Amino acid sequence: MARLFGSSGIRGLVNVDITPLLACRVGLAVATFAKASRALVARDTRTSGVLLQNAIVSGLQACGVDVALLGIVPTPVLAYTVKTLKTDVGFMITASHNPPQYNGIKIFNHEGLSYNDEAQTEIESIIRQKNFELADWHDIREVSRLNGETPYLGMVLDKVKLRKNWIIVLDSGCGATYNLAPTMLKTLGCKVMTLNAHPDGYFPARNSEPTLESLKSLAQTVKEVGAQIGIAYDGDGDRVAFIDADGSFVDFDRALASYSAHIVKKNGGGTVVTNVEASMCVERMVEAQGGKVVRTKVGDIYVSDEVKHKNAVFGGEPCGAWIHPKFHLCPDGLLSSALLLKALEDQNKCLGEFIAEVPQYVILRENIYCKPNLKHKIFKRTRKTIERSFMGFTEISEIDGVRLSFRDGWLLIRASGTEPIIRVTVEGESLKAAKEIMKKGITFVQEQVEELET
Repeated sequence: MARLFGSSGIRGLVNVDITPLLACRVGLAVATFAKASRALVARDTRTSGVLLQNAIVSGLQACGVDVALLGIVPTPVLAYTVKTLKTDVGFMITASHNPPQYNGIKIFNHEGLSYNDEAQTEIESIIRQKNFELADWHDIREVSRLNGETPYLGMVLDKVKLRKNWIIVLDSGCGATYNLAPTMLKTLGCKVMTLNAHPDGYFPARNSEPTLESLKSLAQTVKEVGAQIGIAYDGDGDRVAFIDADGSFVDFDRALASYSAHIVKKNGGGTVVTNVEASMCVERMVEAQGGKVVRTKVGDIYVSDEVKHKNAVFGGEPCGAWIHPKFHLCPDGLLSSALLLKALEDQNKCLGEFIAEVPQYVILRENIYCKPNLKHKIFKRTRKTIERSFMGFTEISEIDGVRLSFRDGWLLIRASGTEPIIRVTVEGESLKAAKEIMKKGITFVQEQVEELET
């Protein structure tokens, strides 16, 4: 059996990679592994959500688990509810920012923390060997429904107090935040104009990933109506993106760096966790405030786990997935948007001023397709040959993929955890430096792919 889990749970094409049979077996295996008596199950707006939900629930019921359904809610709501109710396990049916034909399963333990590699490996072993611990027929439980949004909203309103009446344009992208996000911001006292605030699993209005390209309509609206900020979420609400008052997309790395520095300064120091793809501007900002940056593999699972073990004050990835450990350990786009507004008030700055002090380097990203069964072979080959192909690097890291540091930038080559591609990421102090490093990186990876495919 091929590896099921990627860098963010299980994910793939519906009825190709992710089938009801697989979903049922995941439910059986997790119930067996966790010796669970109670479980929560939630989903985003994707059209295949109910299909997979029913299959997972069947597996859980077969093991005698008491199941409660949260319905359509953002991923952080599920994770927070699992933690506060001390439920044995939680399942979020989502493919996050992927297109509508994809779906997936994220699994959280009783702390609201994503299952780590060790737990994932054991679950895969149970599925492979079919060692499911089935319950006697009279121990099969009923399925109930539970409201998770109200307690989550109460937590945000209790912890975050805003003084200003912010004028916001909010784009939920027809995803799981369509109801809770505008409710939260309006209750915090904001004046909110909504875009795409209706549930539609086809994501007809824009790509479910909030990017510079997909948020052009939001950016234009912010500028036209004179809003102070634009906020957008991905399909399941664990990522957030921002538009400033001028209608400009706020770079993910610079937003991460600026907010990291704010939290470190507020706490009088501390550790910030990010991944190997994040800009070196994160170190520049955090270290200037007396903090320390720790890097992990790409994937919120790894960042969350390290945030816990390092007792970090903050963690995040340069895709808008921010983790606030004082609240819970799941990336949370909704909470992040509220806390950013609070940070802007604390510093008496607009969003443009907030990120203005962050040094701006050039980051380039390219994806190179390769056959799914070859991407990890290519990575092994890359590690053996890359030192002979690049001269003048100052440091090499294998935390996730292969990362080479140079005098004027760095290069990262890694296999995607969710797609059949090799990701090449480059950062340079100038566009010229970044382009030169990227050109060499692409040529190198393409040569490795061609040699293995022939």
